[in-house]
Parts: sequence; structure tokens; C-alpha cells
Amino acid sequence: MPLDHSFVGRSYPPTAPYQVGREKIREFAAAIGATDPAHHDPEAARALGHPDVVAPPTFAVVLTMAASRQLIEDPALGVDYSRVVHGDQRFAYTRPVVAGDELVCVNTVEDITSRGGHEFLTTRTDVRTTAGEPVVAVWSKIVVRGEA
Repeated sequence: MPLDHSFVGRSYPPTAPYQVGREKIREFAAAIGATDPAHHDPEAARALGHPDVVAPPTFAVVLTMAASRQLIEDPALGVDYSRVVHGDQRFAYTRPVVAGDELVCVNTVEDITSRGGHEFLTTRTDVRTTAGEPVVAVWSKIVVRGEA
């Protein structure tokens, strides 16, 4: 079933706030092998001018993957998640994510194209503090494979 192309340009309501915890950053950094002391030690992060430990750049996926459920679970958009493969991911940071941040995500459908019997869905998730300060924009492309 093809995706509903009229969704291009549609934004979803902001997600509930996500409190970024120091231990979550440390666990994520350890899981991906990020050994920079600023990801683990608050003093090392403060020496670089940050208020607390700094998340690795891909940490934003923790928030945006959860936020993407708004799109995936929207029956009107038509995503069959059993047919989804990851296509692309990019990040544009305004500033790093640090422990203590309280962040919300706003998902926007940027593009839907059809090629070779497959649907390509590109989304942008704007991550901001609850006070409205921009932190990072994350683009994700998924491919909804067509019927074989």
C-alpha cells in the first residue's frame, strides 16, 4: 500500500519532554565505544565549557526514534513497519546535548517519493529544549519496501 503523499509538509505535535540523564549518556557512550572523557566525566565536560557530561552526536537517535512512533503509528500515513528498512540519517547541531537537558521533538514529513515499487519517507525531527532553544535537527529516511 503506498504512503499518503499528502502528508508532505505535515508536522506532528511536540512529544512529551525527555529528561537527559548523565547515566543514559554514559551508557550510550559505552555502548558505541565513545571513550572521550567529556561523555563520562562531568569535570572533563566542564573543563570544555559544558555544564555536565556531553552526549555523543548520535545520542539524539534515542529521542528521535521514540518520537518517530507518531508517524509510524499514524494509520492515515500508511507505513507498514514490517516492510521498513533504514535508508539514511543526518544531524545538524546547534549545540551539544548535555545531561540535564529537557528536550522535546517535533516531527515533520519532508518528502515522500516512490521509486522501483518502493516508498521513500524523509522526516525531519527538530529537537529543542522545553524553553524552545534549538539543539539539533535530525533527518531520517526510511524505505518501505514494496510487495515482491
